[in-house]
Amino acid sequence: MQEIYASPLFAVFLSAAAYLAGHWIHRKVGLAIANPLLIAIALVIATIQLLGIPIESYNQGGDIIAMFLGPATAVLAVSIYRQMDILKKNLIPVIAGTVVGSLVSMASVYGLCRLFRLDEKVTAALLPKSTTTPIAVGIAEQHGGIVSITVAAVVITGIIGAMLAPTLIKLFRIKNPVAAGLAIGTSSHVMGTSKALTIGEVEGAMSGTAIGVAGLVTVIFSIFLQ
Repeated sequence: MQEIYASPLFAVFLSAAAYLAGHWIHRKVGLAIANPLLIAIALVIATIQLLGIPIESYNQGGDIIAMFLGPATAVLAVSIYRQMDILKKNLIPVIAGTVVGSLVSMASVYGLCRLFRLDEKVTAALLPKSTTTPIAVGIAEQHGGIVSITVAAVVITGIIGAMLAPTLIKLFRIKNPVAAGLAIGTSSHVMGTSKALTIGEVEGAMSGTAIGVAGLVTVIFSIFLQ
């Protein structure tokens, strides 16, 4: 059995099964805290510990899944294309809002890291937390950050954003779908965008646009915060 557990395909199957289980639980419970990804992470960790699967073996399958992160993000271009007219009409607000949001995110992370006297490697790992995983990992590696911390920060940021986005939109009475989408995408990348798509296609398209702009801004300004 250990040979089966050590197979990369088993890791892929486990990850997919855990996410499907998380999605089913989320639909049944209907609570924001029952996030499918959060549940999937808990199930995977529990299974690995229970079966005694080496993390190195699981990571081989995880690397296969990671290969599809980039293409999966690119699929968001479909929603953006459908809302191209709205994007053209709001081009300046879209760029300005995303740039400001990205800078505020990075500045707050940098300030808190300095306040708590975290070292340079941890700071470099946390700076790109609001961008999507492929971009964040690239930035962290370029500046000597700890990639595992970066991945964890990106996942946690996305989960919290997806959980709180609908509530915060109602709380701050954001009626404009463009503004709502930009806020979600700038702060919580792909995971937030998946939630934005359930709110509306305009929100989803603007959130997807924000991912690309936020990624570019983060790459550029991370250079000056080191």
